[in-house]
Amino acid sequence: MKRSRFSEEQIIGILKEHQAGLSAPELCRKYGISDATFYTWRKKYGGMEVSEARRLKSLEGENAKLKRLLADAMLDVSTLREMLGKKLLTPGSRRNAVTWAIENKGCSQRRACGLVGMEPRVYRYRSTRPDDAGLRKRLRELATERRRFGYRWLHLLLKREGVTINWKKLYRLYKEERLTVRKRGGRKRALGTRAPMSIPQDANQRWSLDFVSDTLMDGRRFRILCVIDDFSRECLATVVDNSLSGERVARELDAIAERRGYPCMIVSDNGTELTSNAILAWQEERQVEWHYIAPGKPMQNGLVESFNGRLRDECLNERLFTSYRHARDSIEEWRSDYNLNRPHTSLDGLTPHEFATRSRTDHNANRANS
Repeated sequence: MKRSRFSEEQIIGILKEHQAGLSAPELCRKYGISDATFYTWRKKYGGMEVSEARRLKSLEGENAKLKRLLADAMLDVSTLREMLGKKLLTPGSRRNAVTWAIENKGCSQRRACGLVGMEPRVYRYRSTRPDDAGLRKRLRELATERRRFGYRWLHLLLKREGVTINWKKLYRLYKEERLTVRKRGGRKRALGTRAPMSIPQDANQRWSLDFVSDTLMDGRRFRILCVIDDFSRECLATVVDNSLSGERVARELDAIAERRGYPCMIVSDNGTELTSNAILAWQEERQVEWHYIAPGKPMQNGLVESFNGRLRDECLNERLFTSYRHARDSIEEWRSDYNLNRPHTSLDGLTPHEFATRSRTDHNANRANS
């Protein structure tokens, strides 16, 4: 707005001359103003004193300022509504929102940063960190191969390949690549006090076994007999069939014993196959102690229950089986991978096979020294 060359005091003085008797044309010629300007002054300041004119000007200034603030606030609200399609939770998303507000809404950098709650210096910062393209690619490959592995297990796999990386950096890359594993449902937790289960001090001292059920694509059901060594966590067998009787379980245990020898103890639940006369006769003939857990207390056989969870999560839930042969081959392939390649957190990141081999080597060295 063009500023007038007459102040409020001068304008009121001119209007008072008109009230004293001087005509409007004479005043216009005297002060060099137009008739329209004179009548505008008279409409606005007619009958006012100088103090009242100053107060009117102050109110007009405040009103103009409030209008600007209101217009800015409405623009901010409109900008926020358009930019907040999703919550701005990461610095990258906020930086993109600031850039959009600057380019599309004409906002200043400081104002756009204020809308999203970001400091301008943070917006202007450009990272000098390398992109780690090779590491990201390998991380995606491992996550694709083992879709149920979280960042801790992926960290162990990379460490076994000779990749040295801080777990916090790996977790950041893991989140940026959107590799987070979705949890499947919940699980019931035991109530009351818990006593830690004693762990055998050598291989072949105690085995644990349990059954797992699943279905083929055509709806036919099958069962899996899982046998593990509690010391090394090795899976000794995964026997797949539509029916597994007590006699079949006894034959499979003999087949395992031919390779490894008989254990000192076997732990299982109270299933009908495992409490049958065939199993009772087998344990008496082989002189193997058989321990049955308390009914309804699967946590007393927690090692094989944990294995069953890994088997279902990483194998059974990930694959569709067309036949019994297909199921046997796929589960046996997974069992071999579990023993040879899959790191175990309770074994300091070693695979069950590596842990068993190292234990045998240490045992032989101790016997040689003694």
